[in-house]
Amino acid sequence: MTDLVARISACRLCAERFAGTATAHAPRPVAWFRPGARILVAGQAPGLRVHRAGRPFDDPSGVRLRDWMGVSEAEFWDRGRIAVVPMAFCFPGYDAKGADLPPPPLCARTWRAEVMDALGPMPLTLLVGGHAQAWHLGPAARRAGVTATVRDWGRYAPSVFVLPHPSWRTTAWRKTNPWFAAELVPALRAAVRKVLDDD
Repeated sequence: MTDLVARISACRLCAERFAGTATAHAPRPVAWFRPGARILVAGQAPGLRVHRAGRPFDDPSGVRLRDWMGVSEAEFWDRGRIAVVPMAFCFPGYDAKGADLPPPPLCARTWRAEVMDALGPMPLTLLVGGHAQAWHLGPAARRAGVTATVRDWGRYAPSVFVLPHPSWRTTAWRKTNPWFAAELVPALRAAVRKVLDDD
């Protein structure tokens, strides 16, 4: 698996694509997993702050996600316990209006199956955002959308939890969906704690 992380870290398949974005940046894959990880966090793609830091969810979204999970920074960034595998390992860039670009499908096509095989079965998987939910759950999740998929979280728990992306945009979403904090988050924290404490 060390070789796999090294190959991902050296990947430059999207260099030309990224150079053509508003940010005109170079690839910087953030591959964050090791053998023995017990929790898989399947996200979307690194943001600009993560691109600069080289560590996944090292931004306000990560603060929110760790709060939902009920874990410390040390626990979250322990690669031997929690694997963070986004749908694209690099920051995709911004468009001309300053909006986040979606994760390039080429990344998942190139790396995802190999990473999943290397990690093996996970006691707990968190599917963060629509792109990860569509890949792991299939076309039905894409058609249903994130809100409907997350509302149906009990269908997948306790081994899989479906979550919205923890960006600032979910603040209003959480206010209109109070069941998320009241029901899903406590169940998620209990599941995370059980897996980590049994490690």
